[in-house]
Amino acid sequence: MGTAAGGYGGARNWTFLTNHGHVLLAIARNPTARLRDVAAEVGVTERAAQAIVADLEAEGYLHRTRVGRRNEYTLNPAGRFRHPAEADRQVGDLLALFAEAPDTAERS
Repeated sequence: MGTAAGGYGGARNWTFLTNHGHVLLAIARNPTARLRDVAAEVGVTERAAQAIVADLEAEGYLHRTRVGRRNEYTLNPAGRFRHPAEADRQVGDLLALFAEAPDTAERS
């Protein structure tokens, strides 16, 4: 039988969003963030963050532009979710929900 924590024989750690979703949101909050900072925010290695950004870029969810020694990211809010159950929704809906502009969040 499952426990109140949802696991069998102990608590299981899980979240509703994948690491890809977390990386996308971290970049939405700070489009000029260094990947090491994104990785630290999400709780993954820098190498994992690099792979996730490469996935997101390859699928058109973001575009990376080199500005001096840094990268600047532009997100594509019109991109569709990949899972068939949500394929009719745009990732912009997720971004709007979780990635408020800093000046808006400070007024709350």
